[in-house]
Amino acid sequence: MRPVDPLSSLLSGIRAEGSVVSHAVLTAPWTIRFADGAPLTMVSVLRGGGTLLLPDGTERTVGAGDTAVVRGPAPFHLADRPATVHRPHTEYEIACFTPDAECAAEELGGIHWAADPQDATALIVGAYRASGHRHERLLRALPPVLVVKEDAEVCAWLETAAADAARLTAGSQALMDRLLDWALVCTLRTWFDRAGADAPSWYRGLADPVLGPALQAFHDRPAESWTVASLATRAGVSRALFAKRFTELMGRPPLAYLTECRMADAEALLTDTDLSIARIARTVGYADAFGFSAAFKRHKGLSPSTYRAAAA
Repeated sequence: MRPVDPLSSLLSGIRAEGSVVSHAVLTAPWTIRFADGAPLTMVSVLRGGGTLLLPDGTERTVGAGDTAVVRGPAPFHLADRPATVHRPHTEYEIACFTPDAECAAEELGGIHWAADPQDATALIVGAYRASGHRHERLLRALPPVLVVKEDAEVCAWLETAAADAARLTAGSQALMDRLLDWALVCTLRTWFDRAGADAPSWYRGLADPVLGPALQAFHDRPAESWTVASLATRAGVSRALFAKRFTELMGRPPLAYLTECRMADAEALLTDTDLSIARIARTVGYADAFGFSAAFKRHKGLSPSTYRAAAA
């Protein structure tokens, strides 16, 4: 069985399927309104730059080489500069997920996709769909907007790939979808690596030389009857040392973390599948439905069946 880390699992429900605006080129003054309500939107600036304007008043400047990921679902703007929104300008809107929306060049009212002037801003934009609820834990770990600086070689490669996909040849949509999926994973991983203590505990723990092997084992096989002792054996340290280090780094004891992960997985299975309560119980590491139901009710305040009905 191939190992599954938490980030890969949480990203499994987020995809760029058919939700792409690639290599848009704009000449100031301009604004783009992002109206999708997408869980995540990614903006990579190849040339030029602008300012992200969030609903809470946050302004974040992005320039050439920057990739920004904005957490939804509230609409937001990108403008060549903040003052533009109060002056005459060319306004665009991206809404790939609304009924009958098409994210093709001709639907975007004037964004150029061919040769462009040197002073124009060139962007690659991707809005990401979500299936189910597994991604929600990832969203809770992210700020409203994050920005990662890429080097010139990455930007050049992205621009070449986007230009190729924009030719609308066979497979171009699939190429851009996979490109944006790849870019999102790389951007988030880079941001988590640089976030240090601000990165979520499940990400920091995997990088720890002591906790990493134990956490990977648990996430690979969550249905096993893990104990502090068996996890410590995986880590190659004593039970006491493992428990102490785990609590210090992860902010809670080992079994509390295991229960939290199992309940998060159970929530996703209850809302995203029609598996029986007994099957879900075994999948997340409980011997029977009774023990699972009791644990789930302590965690959520509702029984699994009531939670499923309410979600439906």
